[in-house]
Amino acid sequence: MPNYRRHFVPGGKYFFTLVTYDRRPWLCHEKARRALRDAITCVRTSFPFAIDAWVLLPDHVHCILTLPAGDADFPERWRRIKAMVSRRCGDWAGEPAPDSSRARRKERLLWQRRFWEHAIRDDNDFAAHVDYIHYNPVKHGWCSMPADWPYSTFHRYVAAGLYPMDWAAGRVPVFPESIGGE
Repeated sequence: MPNYRRHFVPGGKYFFTLVTYDRRPWLCHEKARRALRDAITCVRTSFPFAIDAWVLLPDHVHCILTLPAGDADFPERWRRIKAMVSRRCGDWAGEPAPDSSRARRKERLLWQRRFWEHAIRDDNDFAAHVDYIHYNPVKHGWCSMPADWPYSTFHRYVAAGLYPMDWAAGRVPVFPESIGGE
């Protein structure tokens, strides 16, 4: 079994990438969006966190979450969120092979097992990841500018005066190679 090393920073900010099983494009369907929203609301009651930035694409999610002081248990939050969404949207999943580890674990074929995380180091790292999140729908060809994508906190950032509505229109921002996890 692989030895995954996670960097746990109590009260930290983390960038995450979660990907659907086999990159199946189901996340932007209304049922999935509602299931994800409800799961996040439910999990936040027992395991609080703040959403600093978010983008939902058909086959993956990028976000930055801030955990409460003294708490670094982001794996439990994602486990619960993914499980709740899987229960609500499981009818979309194919059946795993009967002798597979997914069948033994009673896993549905909705999510990749793992997720990618990065502990945000400083304000510049935070800003670069927020930009990456908001530009991601353009990068993947889903729209021509971030303002055109409805499933993003980009609009919240515009309303707060942190971005102009035409941010990144006609230009590709430059991101450090380490950003992404895709």
